[in-house]
Amino acid sequence: MTFIRQFYKDPLLSLLSDEELVLRFCQTGDMQLMGELYRRYSHLVLGVCLKYLRDEDDACDATMQIFEKMMADLKRNHPENLKPWLYTVAKNHCLMALRKNVSEQKHIGLIRDNSSEKFVEIWDELHLNHEYDEEKRLEALAGALSSLVPEQNTCLRMIYLENKSYKEIAHITGMDINQVKSHIQNGKRNLKILLEKTR
Repeated sequence: MTFIRQFYKDPLLSLLSDEELVLRFCQTGDMQLMGELYRRYSHLVLGVCLKYLRDEDDACDATMQIFEKMMADLKRNHPENLKPWLYTVAKNHCLMALRKNVSEQKHIGLIRDNSSEKFVEIWDELHLNHEYDEEKRLEALAGALSSLVPEQNTCLRMIYLENKSYKEIAHITGMDINQVKSHIQNGKRNLKILLEKTR
């Protein structure tokens, strides 16, 4: 993490309250101040992450991400009590990570349950030529699908993986056919962009 490497320990900072550290950081952007907050609370954030993610490496990564996000959030919000606020931020971060993982696993299962022909059809229609084995393609495709906006995700999943027609998708979703076609077209374009980034 950038700020961990950039500061030396200033014993005077330990005399400041959380509120003083936050206020001064918002005013100056001094990374020494953020470093002091990290020293005070990183072990607590790591504990929350371990509780929810149940994997040490994932918890360590999440802790770093939370403190990086915290730098931007503190400039927008000035919590009156930092410790419970940070606990809530850490908990929400972990829950979002878990939801994303569950979503991706569902997509992988859905893609795997369908015929390999349909899987190849999606990849080929997007003109992707990654030299991935099938498992890596499944993971890449599932991750990209879960990153699309819900309407695009739903329409692509229905037309490719559930073999629905435009008319059936419109009936199920309540969209009109033009909206369905638009979401599929835009979804395919965005899906290709996302998958290209995995190369």
